[in-house]
Amino acid sequence: MEKKTATEHTETIELTALYQIARLTGRAHDLDSTLTSILKVLHDILRMERATLIFLDDSGRSLSIRASYGLSHDEEKRGVYRLNEGVTGRIFASGAPFVVPDIQSEPLFLNKTRSRRIHKEELSFLGVPVLVAGEPAGVLTVDRLFGLEIPFEEDIRFLTVVATLIAQFLMLNREIRRNEAHLREENRSLRAQLTPKFSHHNILGQSKVMREVFSAISKVAPSNATVLLLGESGTGKELVARAVHQASGRSSNPFLKVNCAALPENLLESELMGHEKGAFTNALALKKGRFELADTGTLFLDEIGELPLELQAKLLRVLQEQEFERLGGTATIRVDVRVIAATNRSLEEAVARGRFRADLYYRLNVVPIVLPPLQDRAEDIPLLIDHFLAISNRQNRKKVHFSREVMDYLARYHWPGNVREMQNLIERLVIMADRNQVLLGDLPAFVAAEPEAEPAPPLAAAARPVPENGRRRSLAQMEREEIKTALLRHGWVQSRAARELGLTPRQMGYKIRKYDLHRPEFN
Repeated sequence: MEKKTATEHTETIELTALYQIARLTGRAHDLDSTLTSILKVLHDILRMERATLIFLDDSGRSLSIRASYGLSHDEEKRGVYRLNEGVTGRIFASGAPFVVPDIQSEPLFLNKTRSRRIHKEELSFLGVPVLVAGEPAGVLTVDRLFGLEIPFEEDIRFLTVVATLIAQFLMLNREIRRNEAHLREENRSLRAQLTPKFSHHNILGQSKVMREVFSAISKVAPSNATVLLLGESGTGKELVARAVHQASGRSSNPFLKVNCAALPENLLESELMGHEKGAFTNALALKKGRFELADTGTLFLDEIGELPLELQAKLLRVLQEQEFERLGGTATIRVDVRVIAATNRSLEEAVARGRFRADLYYRLNVVPIVLPPLQDRAEDIPLLIDHFLAISNRQNRKKVHFSREVMDYLARYHWPGNVREMQNLIERLVIMADRNQVLLGDLPAFVAAEPEAEPAPPLAAAARPVPENGRRRSLAQMEREEIKTALLRHGWVQSRAARELGLTPRQMGYKIRKYDLHRPEFN
């Protein structure tokens, strides 16, 4: 009667453990956390010590611990075996269970992890293979303490059932990963199809302010009118100038550009108008200027607000009469050139201060196009990030992506340098990345240290909740949340969470202390 009662009690415990393991099916997408939770069930309900799951590594030449319960990170790292080494290797190679009643008397038992510090004769060791489609995929091992009335055969039977459930988790996880890979590929394909939709005149944008810019380009391009591009530095004025040229009847003719702030006054006149041989020292040969070289095409004058007053008068003549003389020459040269000018300064203010000719300003300001700063086109930020990230990955032969928290932070960053700053930042992050995922801690100080501000309008594609106080979370708050979420996702196993985030266990421990994180208690 007593024996029957013990058997019934054992069966009840086993059913309870299997029920708890079966409940984990919905977490098969997070394999490492699920495997650790299974081992915890074995420990908590059946009193099995130091449970481990050992799988074939990526090289296919050795076995290593994928999940454990009761082992430290260092002990886990030591658990690496050749395919036929020790008890673990034998179980994997034979596909059959193995019992070591007394690990002290078994020469095949290697104790590689060096985790068994109690007196050896008190320990026994059990292992069963994890078979997927009839082929060994790994080994489930546990320690048992002597003195229990349950026979080893019963333990092996139960562990075999658990190993079968684990094999189901493995197959389900593989199917999930295949589906995710398919969805990622489909997503890339859809993005490739959507990019032309959001690309007008080779400029990305879907926000209202950018649609107004695209409309202005389409209207002004067929004409010969002078265009004045206004906007902060880095907003893409040269890109818009090229778009106007490409959409015009001059698209097959030259497109030349001159930065009026990059050259001293004497060289700038020569650059624009050209010079005759001997016009000045070192003028050893005739040189055609940009106006002459751009004949029948388009000349883009960037930073026009920096043009010296004397040259402003000569530029006004070219715009009005389409003629000029080379520096040091007397022959009048006629050209057919469309001028597109750009500035990040207020020309009206410069006119008021006498630094810019009013007549030239009115002659340039025939069709003004105002380019919005990046913070005024928040809808375009995810699209632009994806675009520059794809370019940088391709150029650097990497597969870097940004975490959700990084995307959220960059969507609300002020971008004082506009699109140019974004392009340079993304290229920097890709080049410096040590892993495939960029986390909040990887952002450079000049981005991360930005003072808190009102958040940008919600993104159409992926709106994020705004804190109740209406202010954007700080970088530290976002990093704390990211660390805490990873720990919860991995059952508070620090080594697993650290591996996901690309941190060392030492760094993870520092972060946990820094943010005063504590494992939640469950009643």
